[in-house]
Amino acid sequence: MSRHKTKQHLPKARLTTPLVRGSDGELHPATWDEALDRVASGLRHTLDTVGPNGFGMFSCSKSTNEMNYTAQKFARVVMGSNNIDSCNRT
Repeated sequence: MSRHKTKQHLPKARLTTPLVRGSDGELHPATWDEALDRVASGLRHTLDTVGPNGFGMFSCSKSTNEMNYTAQKFARVVMGSNNIDSCNRT
């Protein structure tokens, strides 16, 4: 029998609803539609004010090829940016 006490790893609490930052600076629960509209609005604002070079994306080298392909397609086709790095060289 091992003399080392094993540390129990409990899962951290997970969000069950999206949170959006209100005008008071605090995070508040929101519907999925509201949260996704906020994201789309923020991305549109970046494209309109800064242009495609205002957007960059990191993807993970441990992700599947399909996930990395989808990420680069989103960055290039939807956002019009070549600023994507999947960290494959690490």
